[in-house]
Amino acid sequence: MIASTLARRIKLVGLDVDGVLTDGGIFLGDVGGMPQEFKRYDIQDGLGIRLLRAAGIKVVIITGRVSESVRLRATELDIDDLVQDGQARKLPALRRILERFDIKPEETAFVGDDFPDDPVLRAVGLPVAVANAAPEIRSLCTVQLTRTGGFGAVREFSEMLLKARGDWERVVADYLAERVDTKLEVLR
Repeated sequence: MIASTLARRIKLVGLDVDGVLTDGGIFLGDVGGMPQEFKRYDIQDGLGIRLLRAAGIKVVIITGRVSESVRLRATELDIDDLVQDGQARKLPALRRILERFDIKPEETAFVGDDFPDDPVLRAVGLPVAVANAAPEIRSLCTVQLTRTGGFGAVREFSEMLLKARGDWERVVADYLAERVDTKLEVLR
């Protein structure tokens, strides 16, 4: 549960990739002599990200690996910023992003799962752990999700945050209204 006062303070949500947006598995292969990497993303997580953005919340991805798959997914979801750092220097990346958007750490949530996320989770106002997070990471986090990474954890957090802010019904109604001819009454 997230207190509404804390939820309304959040202006930016940061996401890890492997173990958060994915289940942490990586498919490596070779196609015509070209190495390929594939990741599986949950479609409901993508909609959760779109709903966060519809509520005016910036969404960024900060990952400790470099992957074309992540770039493609970030582009598809119109992510506000993407940092892929093979050295997993996530805290300096977050600081640069916050400075660019003029957002304070206490106005930031971050969803993580493992040790590379530790410094960021300690710095933000709302640290969040997916269900499959390392025990040390879960113990740092104010919010501990019930869903695992790659299987709806980001959607679970998006819904939880938007409901605590009082934005859920509006963003869902607006989303649905964009897909029909008339405004719908949903989620009374």
